[in-house]
Amino acid sequence: MDFATLSLAFGMVTFVGTHLLLSHPLRAGMIRQFGQGGFMVAYSLVSLVTFSWAAISFGQAAAAPQLWDGQALVPWVLACGLTVVATALFLASLIGNPALPGIDVSDLSTRLPKGVFKVTRHPMMAAFALWGIAHILVAPSPRTIILAGGITALAIIGSRGQDRKKLALHGQDWRTWMTRTSFLPQPGAFSQLGLFWVAAVPVWLLLTWLHLRFAYIPAGLWLWFENL
Repeated sequence: MDFATLSLAFGMVTFVGTHLLLSHPLRAGMIRQFGQGGFMVAYSLVSLVTFSWAAISFGQAAAAPQLWDGQALVPWVLACGLTVVATALFLASLIGNPALPGIDVSDLSTRLPKGVFKVTRHPMMAAFALWGIAHILVAPSPRTIILAGGITALAIIGSRGQDRKKLALHGQDWRTWMTRTSFLPQPGAFSQLGLFWVAAVPVWLLLTWLHLRFAYIPAGLWLWFENL
């Protein structure tokens, strides 16, 4: 393993580890000591520094060897599908999501899940996890597995931690919400995303185009149209 890949591994372990520590076991104590504003400054700064470390190391790490041909038709089409789904989940997660900070959940036990929350109660985290899996499918090199795998692991572990935190904060309201919703995305409920599917397509096309223009790596449909 070259030095840059080793640095990337340490950077991602640090990013994921500090993110989980600050989000859960250290959060309450830091808020008491520094206040909500001070905690958010410290949290954002640590996240920025550690992820920047990982991102810089990723750019310096070797892009090969790869475990399989990620640009073959099957992995590429699968990744395209996963990232479209991730985009729809992410967009839907921005509206009425009780898992987001500062959202009033005092009456959550009286609500019935609808829309994206019939798919999963953690749509934003599911979107990040699918994003990570898709990137590993199309670029199965050590550096991508470390970076995207770290983000996927953080999304899954963070979702579990979020459930524990919300239970501690909101008790029966969140416990009832958990019984009515699913942790894992339910494929049979994806039709509930409705117009978010329509919104996801142009957003996905734009994001994958920007990926080519700024990262100089084709993504999505642009693999076949990058030379046009």
